[in-house]
Amino acid sequence: MASIKKTNAMRILEKENISYKVKAYDVDENNLDAVHVAKSANINIDLVYKTIVMINENKEIFVFCLPAEFDISLKKARFLTSSNKIELLKLDMLKKVTGYIRGGCSPLGMIKQYKTFISDFALLEDEIYVSAGVRGLQLIVNPKDLANCIGASFEEII
Repeated sequence: MASIKKTNAMRILEKENISYKVKAYDVDENNLDAVHVAKSANINIDLVYKTIVMINENKEIFVFCLPAEFDISLKKARFLTSSNKIELLKLDMLKKVTGYIRGGCSPLGMIKQYKTFISDFALLEDEIYVSAGVRGLQLIVNPKDLANCIGASFEEII
């Protein structure tokens, strides 16, 4: 395998002296979801966390990290963000708002650090997988280290 090009997410972890590992996988442009990533990379699906970016009625951006197989609870997202209405950020806005594309959106290294919530399920694990910021690479990191690095809180979001 060719050497792995360092991403901004990796640089941020290194700057904060947070240990991490990298897992490469083959990208299927037709299946970019986290469940497919887990299967393609032969990773326990409970450990793969997807990054969901949402926007509320005040145009505030929020980031949620949750296990691949689950959907976010809109009711819980509204409560956590004190929003009356919250919805997924439109795909055509994702790169402009985060700097990332679908299938390569990391909670680390977005254009701006948005308020971030990580599923409390992550506290059950020593390591979780999150996008490295490009398609084809996952970061393996301690969830508490990740949360400390990005100022995220662990919440019930499923």
